[in-house]
Amino acid sequence: MEARGSLSVVGALFKLSRPRQWTKNGFVLAGLIFSGEALVASSVLAAFATFVAFCALSSSVYAFNDALDAEEDRKHPEKRNRPVASGLVSPPAALVFALGLAAAGIAVCFVVNVLVGLTAVTYLLLQVVYTLYLKHMVILDVMSISGGFVLRATAGVAAVGSPVSPWLIICTGLLTLFLGFSKRRHELAALGDGAVTHRKNLQEYTVPLLDEMMNIMLAATIIAYSIYTLFGEHSEYMMATIPFVVYGVFRYMLLVHRDTGGNPDTLLLQDRPLQVSIALFLVVAMAVIYFV
Repeated sequence: MEARGSLSVVGALFKLSRPRQWTKNGFVLAGLIFSGEALVASSVLAAFATFVAFCALSSSVYAFNDALDAEEDRKHPEKRNRPVASGLVSPPAALVFALGLAAAGIAVCFVVNVLVGLTAVTYLLLQVVYTLYLKHMVILDVMSISGGFVLRATAGVAAVGSPVSPWLIICTGLLTLFLGFSKRRHELAALGDGAVTHRKNLQEYTVPLLDEMMNIMLAATIIAYSIYTLFGEHSEYMMATIPFVVYGVFRYMLLVHRDTGGNPDTLLLQDRPLQVSIALFLVVAMAVIYFV
């Protein structure tokens, strides 16, 4: 019985870490691919160590958030099944788990190098401020989420020892703003009248307003990436990747408007056309970067 109980606790903690959302940390590997270091063993090792560390850091943030938001999560049709909200894990246990993951993640980042470690600390501080304050502030909530993705990409660049490309910052920031506003739209549409009860700042948003914000970010992302392919550090043959970017963001928007998603991790894991588009983008981009 004790062994079975221990397994259930481990399973609850694993669920608390939200492994399905680790796909978001794929932004850490962008620096490895676009720096041209993907064929260098030491760079690959450093990048993947940073990826694993950010999985631990992001999971620590999720555990911290769930411990603080248990009452609000119980009012959400899906989030009420989370380990803390459902009573499988107590809030104090979740906080201890979060602290352990944060310490491990930061330690690994400093082992990679000091700049990665400092970026990890900045990321963690931003997430704590977001959880306590910024997520309640309209527009700043999405901007802070976008900032977290930019820091992931920056850490990946620092891990392989490449200079930070302004194009990486711009394209990552614009794309993740688009994803963030689409997630808010999904929450508003899915929760209906109960949206404000779950997240107070949703009363400041409307579906038409979020549609406009998404359209602006969508256009800005495509334009910025297209300019990058022309004037970035790689061959102009990178223009061949533009159709995959255009299709990918339009496909994502289609899914959001169908109300079948809104969370990047869910869509990436479940939608085959989106997966194929990303895979083809990576194949063509790496062919241009490493063989042209």
